[in-house]
Amino acid sequence: MKNNKIVYLALLAAGIMACEPEFDNEVTNGSYSAGEADFSSYVALGNSLTAGTMDGTLSCVGQKYSFPSMLAKQFALVGGGEFTQPSFEEDVNNLGGISGLPGFPTRLIIDASAGGPEPIAGTSTITLTQQKTAYNNMGVPGAKSFHLIAPGYGDPAGLATTPISANPYFVRHATAADATVLGDAMMKAPTFFTNWIGNNDVLSYTTSGGVGVDQMGNMNPATYGSNDITDPDVFAGAYSAIINTLTSNGAKGVVATIPNVTSVPYFTTVPYNPLNAVTLGEGNEAVGLATIQELNTSLYGPLSAALDAIGQPGRIGLFSAEGGNPVMIKDESLTNVSVSLTAALVGGGVDPVTAAGLGMVFGQARQATDADFVLLPTRSVIGSAPAGAPAMLNKYGITYPLEDQHVLTAAEASLANAATVKFNNTIKAIAQSKGLAVADMNAILAQLTNGLKTDDGQVYYGNYFSTATLSTALFSLDGIHPNARGYAIVTNEIIKVINSYYKAKLPLVSAGDFPGATVLPSN
Repeated sequence: MKNNKIVYLALLAAGIMACEPEFDNEVTNGSYSAGEADFSSYVALGNSLTAGTMDGTLSCVGQKYSFPSMLAKQFALVGGGEFTQPSFEEDVNNLGGISGLPGFPTRLIIDASAGGPEPIAGTSTITLTQQKTAYNNMGVPGAKSFHLIAPGYGDPAGLATTPISANPYFVRHATAADATVLGDAMMKAPTFFTNWIGNNDVLSYTTSGGVGVDQMGNMNPATYGSNDITDPDVFAGAYSAIINTLTSNGAKGVVATIPNVTSVPYFTTVPYNPLNAVTLGEGNEAVGLATIQELNTSLYGPLSAALDAIGQPGRIGLFSAEGGNPVMIKDESLTNVSVSLTAALVGGGVDPVTAAGLGMVFGQARQATDADFVLLPTRSVIGSAPAGAPAMLNKYGITYPLEDQHVLTAAEASLANAATVKFNNTIKAIAQSKGLAVADMNAILAQLTNGLKTDDGQVYYGNYFSTATLSTALFSLDGIHPNARGYAIVTNEIIKVINSYYKAKLPLVSAGDFPGATVLPSN
C-alpha cells in the first residue's frame, strides 16, 4: 500500500480530522418544496446506522456524517427546523469510543506505514456524563427494536447489572433514569420522522458467528441474550408501538427495511477458500507444495478415509496444490462423531492416543463451502495457534477447526435471513397500514453486489476497503457501517422516497463530495 495512492488517501483523510465537515451543500432553488410533508421538527429513530457509527465506533466526526444530519440539511431548504444530535464535544481528537468501558474502542483507521486497519492511537475522552437532553437524532448504537420502548435503557445503574440492562450511549443523554428512547424522541414533537430499527434484532447473531439463540416463541425479551434473534411477534409488537406513537400527532415519515447479511463486507470479504500453496508455505511455492503434501498424508487423508468409513463422506477432502482450498470449521449442527471417528482412525492404523485427539478435535468439523461466511475479523485468526492445541494441530482453519464465533455457517445464515424476511414483512405491513413511505434499504444494498449506479454516473460496490476500491467503496473499516459516502447514498435513497411518496422536491446530495476511509501516515 506504500504508493502514490496512499498520498491521495492521506490528503483525503485530512479533510475529516475536524469535527465539522469542511464543505456545505449550498443549494438554493425556488422550485424546492416540502410537498405534503412538514419538516419543521424532524426526528430520527434507530440504532448505530442512524447515529452515524462508522469505523467501529461512534465519534464526533462520524456523527457529523449521519444520514439524519444530511437529511436535515436538505429539509432546511424547505422549512425544516433545527436538528440536534447528542453532544460529542468531549471527543476533542475524533477518537470515538467511551473512556473506561471495555468493548468501546477508538475508531479504526488505515496506518499507511503498516498497511491495515487498526484502532487509532490514543485514549477516548468521551465520558458517561449525563446530558439529560432529548435530541432530534435518537439513533442509539446497539439498540434492538424493543429497546426503544424499554424504561431504564438509559439508567446508569443498569450498566452495573449482570447482564447489563442499560446502553451507555443512551445513558449519556437520557432525560431521566426511567426514560425511553421513544419517549425522549416524542419530546421533540415530531412532524416528520425516519425509523430504521431492526438490524440488531438479527445482526448481533450473525456478527457473533451464530453464537446466540433464535428466540422464536419466547415473548419475554428480558430473557434474551445480547446475540439472540428476536421473536418475530416481539419485533412486530415493538415496531407497532413505535410507529403508533410516532404517528399519534399526525406526523408523516419514512421507515427503512433491514439488509440481509450477505450485503455487507463483514461477511463477504474473507473467502471460504483462501488457502493455497503460497499461503501455507510462507510465500515459497516449493515449501507450500510440500506442506500440502504433508497435510494430505498425515492429516486430511486419514481423516477423510475414516469419515468415509463411518458413513460421513464429504466433510473433509484432500488439499489441492492448485487454486484455493477451504478452511476447516466446526459446525455445531453436525452430528458429533468423535467416538466413531476415533475408532475408525485406530482401525486405519493411527495410534490410539493420536486417534483420540483427532476424534475429539474433528468430531464436528468440516471444510467450509461457498454457502458459509467467514467473518471479517477471522482473517487475522486463520493460521494462528489455538490455545492449548498440540503442535501438530496448531493452525486455525488449517489443522484446527475455526470455532463458532469465527464463521457464520450456511444453516446459521439461513436462520438469520429467514428472520430478516419476517422483520421486513412486518415493517412494510405496518408502514402500509399507517400510510408511511418505505425505503427498501435491503433491496438497495443488494444492488451493491453488481454495482449501484448513482445519479451522477458513479458506480459503487459493496466491497471492503482497498486501494483499488478507494473511490467506490461505501462501507467503513468495520465492514458493517457505511462510510461518509455510504451514508450519503442512504440519504439520497430516502430523499427519493420522500420526493415520490410525499410529492416533495428535495435536492440530492453528492456522494462524491464525501470522504472515504481515514488514512494516516502513521498511527
